[in-house]
Amino acid sequence: MGSAKDILLRPISAQEANALVRRVHYSGKVVNNSQLHIGVFYNGKLEGAMQFGPSLDKRKIMGLVAGTGWNEFVELNRMAFTDALPRNSESRALAIAFKLLRKHAPQLKWVISFADATQSGDGTIYRAAGFVLTGIKRNDQIWQAPDGSVATRLVATDTRRPGRARLFAGSMTMLGPKGAARQRRTILSRGNATKGQHIVETGAASMRPFVEMGWQPMDGYQLRYVYFLDPTCRSRLTVPELPYSAIDEAGARMYRGERLHADA
Repeated sequence: MGSAKDILLRPISAQEANALVRRVHYSGKVVNNSQLHIGVFYNGKLEGAMQFGPSLDKRKIMGLVAGTGWNEFVELNRMAFTDALPRNSESRALAIAFKLLRKHAPQLKWVISFADATQSGDGTIYRAAGFVLTGIKRNDQIWQAPDGSVATRLVATDTRRPGRARLFAGSMTMLGPKGAARQRRTILSRGNATKGQHIVETGAASMRPFVEMGWQPMDGYQLRYVYFLDPTCRSRLTVPELPYSAIDEAGARMYRGERLHADA
């Protein structure tokens, strides 16, 4: 196998990036608001993709670094690499991508990304690339159905999302005809009872119908990392920098959904 120095990076289309992410990323899903797509090529083939875009809640996230302007930070939404890439390709690809951002998007001061220790890992790649660990929290946003399928709380509770209907359909099938009919009546009754409240106003709904169909929250953590394209911004961080050892202390060390021990 070759070296990580053999990889090449260049912008690719959203279609190319999305296809690779759906095929390689553990979630199998893309982030629709990604705007910048960088491909990682090895031996002439697309073997990796990084997707950058605005955070879902920009107003909340920008407060992590005091004085940050609306367009002065970006989120690394997705990072997907095939096993064909040489060792250390991820950290090298990040280093090159950040050089490209500094050159072509000089208004950007920092990059935020999140590691899903519930399903994937605790951010080993981010630490190797020099990201600062700024948060560890229990992840109550990932839910699993009895058939093993997984969805975020946001998708499950947003009645305006087409994906929610598919989740219901799959769970209803598992209940059988009679159980599904009872569950539909329960959901309809609850919907009428709460009409005029948050469901109608925001499109949000409770997880209770999913719990009644056997869905359960997955155990794990979400870790928040920040990389400073402009090192002078690091002093303006409004939350404490956490030592990487805090991951072990929180019991949040995981790889591909498996909890690891501190000496692993």
